[in-house]
Amino acid sequence: MRLRPAIASLVAALALAGCATTPPEALRGTGDLGVVIERAAGRVQIVEHSTNSSLATVPGLGDLSHAHVTFSRDGRFAYVFGRDGGLTKVDLLARRIDKRIIQAGNSIGGSISQDGRLIVAQNYEPGGIKAFDADTLELLSEVPAEYAPGKFSKVVGLADVSGQRFVYALFEAGEIWVTDFTNPRRPTTTRYPAGKQPYDGLVTPDGRYFLAGLFGEDGISLLDLWKPEAGARKILAGYGRGEEKLPVFKMPHLRGWSLAAGQAWLPAIGRHEVLVADAGTWAETGRIPVKGQPVFVMARPDGRQIWVNFAFPDNEWVQVIDTVEKRVVHTFSPGKAVLHMEFTPRGENVWLSSRDSNRVSVVDTATFAVRKELPADAPSGIFFTSRAQRIGF
Repeated sequence: MRLRPAIASLVAALALAGCATTPPEALRGTGDLGVVIERAAGRVQIVEHSTNSSLATVPGLGDLSHAHVTFSRDGRFAYVFGRDGGLTKVDLLARRIDKRIIQAGNSIGGSISQDGRLIVAQNYEPGGIKAFDADTLELLSEVPAEYAPGKFSKVVGLADVSGQRFVYALFEAGEIWVTDFTNPRRPTTTRYPAGKQPYDGLVTPDGRYFLAGLFGEDGISLLDLWKPEAGARKILAGYGRGEEKLPVFKMPHLRGWSLAAGQAWLPAIGRHEVLVADAGTWAETGRIPVKGQPVFVMARPDGRQIWVNFAFPDNEWVQVIDTVEKRVVHTFSPGKAVLHMEFTPRGENVWLSSRDSNRVSVVDTATFAVRKELPADAPSGIFFTSRAQRIGF
């Protein structure tokens, strides 16, 4: 009987000793992690924005020329969608590939369901979407983008919304589809006419509206997901290439549009302008001249600034717009071929990838000072785990 307290103390001491030897990475959180795509090398860097540092490099991800990343709810896993149809699940804590499959011939992105249990990929070839178990990457179901007998469409702009639904646009079909995965093995789909050649789409931060940009005609198609039975309607009829049909060096990314200060901020197609529209009425309220054809028009998390990068030949430049003054307040060149930007969750810094300078720059959004430069092999997309808590990402 007297030995029991001693034995208990010994067991407790051994347990504490075991905790002391636990690898630090096994105990850390994931809220300040992210990945940088090294497109030419087919690998990702795992980065930490608290210390502005690179933690590890994970190779073997295939063709990442148009890669997109979404994250598990806990931020531990990054799901990387490659242009070769690859879907790779990367463990950010173990710093290795957990699982990898080839699920299509040509994929340009994907998203995660509201409950975090499904990963859905959007595909060019064959056109359609596929749903996978987020843990095992088992294929659960697919929705071919067959809009007429024997005719298939590229899928663009896929976004997750409430109720286990995903909304996306079909380029050749000129439609918006909403697919409900409440039963992941038997999804149901509703179709809505959208306009000519929707080329990309995004969901507003509250998940209410899906907007699809139209390449075949001017205007934007808008679907109210709270009242989908009303169908899609056209807004901003003057948004597009116009009658002049100006050359478009790179299509702007709608996922890089922004809502800030009660306004929508959009990249003009083929023009050196950022368009501003009232976020309630969707009526155009202004146009801001910028240095080139805008690609990403992204708001700092507090909405006070809009950061803009550009298509070739102006793709070494970045400009900052003040949303109160509605004018450009800063212009600088962080490197050659600036492809992507990502704000830290609270917006104190922005990370910018410069593909042809082989680096990522960390820039202070208050002073515009470069805080750090990280080497990277032809970097493109930058994705932080804070996206895991946002609708439509």
